[in-house]
Amino acid sequence: MRWGILGTGKIAAVLAAAIAESQDGELVAVGSRDVDRASAFASTFDVPSSSDYAGVVEDPGVDVVYVATHHPAHREWAVRAAESGKHLLCEKPLAMRRADAAEIVDAARRHDVFLLEAFAYRSHPQTERLVELLRSERIGEIRMVDATFGYDAGPSPDNYLMVHELGGGGILDVGCYPTSMAHLVAAAVAGKPAVATVEVAGAGDLGPTGVDHTAAATLVFEGGLLARVACSIRANLENRVRITGSKGAIEVTSPWLPGRIGREAAIVVQEWGSDPEVLPQQVEPDIYTIEVDAVEGFLRKQERSPAAMPWEDSLANMATLDRWRAAIGLRYEGDPVTGPQEA
Repeated sequence: MRWGILGTGKIAAVLAAAIAESQDGELVAVGSRDVDRASAFASTFDVPSSSDYAGVVEDPGVDVVYVATHHPAHREWAVRAAESGKHLLCEKPLAMRRADAAEIVDAARRHDVFLLEAFAYRSHPQTERLVELLRSERIGEIRMVDATFGYDAGPSPDNYLMVHELGGGGILDVGCYPTSMAHLVAAAVAGKPAVATVEVAGAGDLGPTGVDHTAAATLVFEGGLLARVACSIRANLENRVRITGSKGAIEVTSPWLPGRIGREAAIVVQEWGSDPEVLPQQVEPDIYTIEVDAVEGFLRKQERSPAAMPWEDSLANMATLDRWRAAIGLRYEGDPVTGPQEA
């Protein structure tokens, strides 16, 4: 499976290493706005071809394109890659807003290509085990989801996370993880590919560059499930997930990048009146290698909207992010004047 990468930043380097460790992947092309950076990246990872973004998406030797650009460029280059017949792994969030994400999904559908939003935890065996536990009803009727993801990225205005024009801020960088987990739980409980939020109430701290440093929200889903989510790029949060039901609770100690971020990876099942059961979780191979192998597995099965995160789920999550941003007054260029898009 021949991969091309758009972007040469930290996450692009991580995926390049993962492709090298994968079962069937080969990185054959890399693109950047700066062709010198693309050339340097190609030299580091022994990639035979380097160019600008267009060169990668138009390369007939590329089967799968990984979009690892800054957020505002996702829509343009994911759509162009789909139009060139390339399968897609697109870094999270899928786009800046739901409307842009819908254009990407539409392009993937029209051109019959695979598309997965790159929440690596969604392809991990730990998440599969969590869904199994939820569907087994060991903790009864699910009443509440609590999910957090936050770290201190430092105050430097040169950090892209602090740059408004690059889509910086906590909600789009890490807030999308807890909301996507809440959506996953709601969908698993409902037995549907996706469940929309009907209400989002949020608060947040906007820094001097106009991006959110820390934010929190309460989500209400169709069917009544509640979730409390929080994120930060200026505070080290617990980075955990806790799901409470009528008969007990489940805690995921390292939900987002098991083996990379958080405590020892485990799922802890607490049935009321019983001792907690600790279920250690797999951390090898690396989570990103698992993600690459999962993409190639979906492609071998000729899937287009993958079970790990169906297109409907990505769009529902993007709508929640739109509402959360609207609730704290965080706007980016291109946002609709009338407010967030509906799911």
